[in-house]
Amino acid sequence: MNILGFINIAAIILAPVVSVIIGQKLQDRAKRRQDKMDIFKTLMTNRVYIWTTASVHALNIIDIVFADDKKVRSQWKAYYDKLCVSNPSEEDLRKIETEKCKLLEAIAESLGYKDKITWETIQNPYIPKGLTDSMMQQQQYQNGQVEIMNIVKSMFPMQNGGNTNGQDEI
Repeated sequence: MNILGFINIAAIILAPVVSVIIGQKLQDRAKRRQDKMDIFKTLMTNRVYIWTTASVHALNIIDIVFADDKKVRSQWKAYYDKLCVSNPSEEDLRKIETEKCKLLEAIAESLGYKDKITWETIQNPYIPKGLTDSMMQQQQYQNGQVEIMNIVKSMFPMQNGGNTNGQDEI
């Protein structure tokens, strides 16, 4: 068998293996990008709300999903540091909002949207008046429920040392 025969046999054996390896690498790369995109979409769509379960989840996995991106992780740390202020003032709240927008900007840049998603786009989410009205009504309703529960609790002071498990002591 000549050299051409060996090359053909090697190509027949190696081609499927190389194809699988390349295909797996492309799938891994696409999955990492999709994970990053999921975080970005979650944070962008929830930026008008103070907090949602989804946005907190997205923030908590930034260090994992963006492990290879120092800029995003650094901006997440800056944002996190601002979030950890007890009883934030109006100035603190403005700084928190700015750091959140900077985080979104860093993620957009990491995803290749540097010139497509602008600072103005990030800072101006769409939120219809009906939605804000509904959110305010829901908050008022929840505040009213808390107030009613506090009144009821004050009318019926706990006995037996504050046992609240619903069972009488013997």
